[in-house]
Amino acid sequence: MDNQEKKHQRRPRYKGTHPKAFKDKYKELQPELYADAVAKVIQKGNTPAGMHRSICVKEILEFLQITPGQTGLDATLGYGGHTLEMLKCLDSKGHLYATDVDPIELPRTKERLERLGYGPEILTVKQTNFSNIDQITSESGPLNFILADLGVSSMQIDNPERGFSFKTEGPLDLRLNPSKGISAAERLKSISQDELHGMLLENADEPHSEEIARAIISAIKKGTDIITTSLLQQIIKDTLKFIPEKDRDIEIKKSCQRCFQALRIDVNKEFEVLYEFLDKLPAAMAEGGRVAILTFHSGEDRLVKKSFQRFYRDGLYKEIAPEAIRPSVAERGENSRARCAKLRWAIKA
Repeated sequence: MDNQEKKHQRRPRYKGTHPKAFKDKYKELQPELYADAVAKVIQKGNTPAGMHRSICVKEILEFLQITPGQTGLDATLGYGGHTLEMLKCLDSKGHLYATDVDPIELPRTKERLERLGYGPEILTVKQTNFSNIDQITSESGPLNFILADLGVSSMQIDNPERGFSFKTEGPLDLRLNPSKGISAAERLKSISQDELHGMLLENADEPHSEEIARAIISAIKKGTDIITTSLLQQIIKDTLKFIPEKDRDIEIKKSCQRCFQALRIDVNKEFEVLYEFLDKLPAAMAEGGRVAILTFHSGEDRLVKKSFQRFYRDGLYKEIAPEAIRPSVAERGENSRARCAKLRWAIKA
């Protein structure tokens, strides 16, 4: 019997949409190995799970005008799609720095780029917040080009363990770096109704902020521990039953999106971090240096717009985008996550 050849054990058959645990979804965790499946999903106008489709790539590269020998920064590495295109422009001459706070996705992206031939001789990846751009330039010197894509990566949204989406059951976390700060669930335990109302209004322009804030705080006072994405979604859903039936489903979906966005911005201090980054930008750029920033909601777009205008008036920028650039109609049709994107740029004097 010892010499009998062992029966071959097949890998458990992929169940298509939903194996029980995200960690078992080998297609989502290694989408680059499943080109045919990825192509089918993209053809339908969707983003394959475990991947991120970079937005406004053509428009960004046309503006940045990257040439071999320059030094640049991708302030938000994410899946590395923009990073890869900028590295191609450098043609192995010069250097690109890239930062991200996410300790889960950063090493995966770094490894993916290394497999494509982009090692430390051309690319330096640092796990740090882009608000620390002055620390980057203390090593790199003045930067010729900078990109910041402020959107949450699709990989973060797709992983239910991160708690970024109400579409799947998961812990109500929402932290870009799960090892720092407090989760959204913990934040809700300590917030007042007025503060929550203000957060939903300021961070997401939520029209039902008062009713939702009242319902959440009421549930907490009655002993409900809002620790999962589905629990928060259900409270929002129950609160908005007064909306006429014909509009209810779409309005509830939009309110859920806005409330999760508002909480994510709060727990990650996204506005404070962005303001610090924008304030340090002019000093980080070389003369004639170019910066492009991709935003995904009105709050961060206003911050970028006002910062660019202020430094333009002060003479630190010699030119700024006269208005926000939107993804093409074709791109918005092919990628639903591009629909709310806006691109602004500035050139250092």
